[in-house]
Amino acid sequence: MNPLVQGMVTILIGVVGCIGYFYASNMVLDRVIFPAKGKNIARNINRANMVRPWLFLFPAIFALGLYLAYPVVGSFYRSLFNRAGTDFIGMGNYIALYEDPSFRRAVFNNMLWVLFVPAGATFMGLVAAQLTDRLSWGNIAKSLIFMPMAISFVGASLIWKFVYANNPDIGILNAIRALLGAERPVDVLQIPFWNNFFLMVILIWIQTGFAMVILSAALRGIPEETVEAAVLDGASPFQIFFKIKVPQIMGTIVVVWTTITILVLKVFDIVYTMTGGNFDTQILPSYMMSYMFRDDGRATATAFVIMIIVLPVMIWNIVQARKEMR
Repeated sequence: MNPLVQGMVTILIGVVGCIGYFYASNMVLDRVIFPAKGKNIARNINRANMVRPWLFLFPAIFALGLYLAYPVVGSFYRSLFNRAGTDFIGMGNYIALYEDPSFRRAVFNNMLWVLFVPAGATFMGLVAAQLTDRLSWGNIAKSLIFMPMAISFVGASLIWKFVYANNPDIGILNAIRALLGAERPVDVLQIPFWNNFFLMVILIWIQTGFAMVILSAALRGIPEETVEAAVLDGASPFQIFFKIKVPQIMGTIVVVWTTITILVLKVFDIVYTMTGGNFDTQILPSYMMSYMFRDDGRATATAFVIMIIVLPVMIWNIVQARKEMR
């Protein structure tokens, strides 16, 4: 079937199916389960009205259960078996993870990413939001800063691979070193420990635009009266920014921080494209991928560990977002 025709048929079936479900379920509810007639008509109407919202919620609840809850429970159950799924080994996969030095290295690197990337991206976005709001060509500057958000992680990694290339004719970093008198180029991606920070720069570069847009909107929502009062009291621009503006948008800063943190805990493309997890740059998603096709059940256990780590941050993000909406 032609893809366009197939898409139209799928949409038509979905729309007709939804209309049919809501019509049929309401008809059964009002005419069969709680008929609006007889001596109990008032009680039946009240009961039907109590059940009716759940009819509308049921498709979404069913979809979430099928595509979210079931895979989580299934993944945990699967992690208690060997890769073939034939032998129950209990917590054997998790014990193997704990005893694996590569896993501990991946956890350590992930902690570095969680500490530095959200902080760097949020700080750079906050500074960019403050400075661009003061420029006559600020919208152009914001567009340029936000542009990396339109690039995929793999595309951004390839761009920075050229920046870090150990050939001075290609790599900007080594070209600058050559201008400063360095005799030999250096491959920064092979420098132990510090190569992690060179990878973090890529994600900070991408996420600064996101942080800038959100924080710029928050800065514009600050009442002018508080700023004018600080100016009349003789506050310097730095005092106005750090003591007047930042405290008023702290809730938004926390939401941006935690949103980027969730992204950091799931990032995979940058490490895989730049180093493949070599040179001690392994993080949990790349570690999981390295065991995905081996005769081992550690990949499923690692996926569950990542979910456990992400879950508290996600809950915190939702709580803070709700506070911001009040």
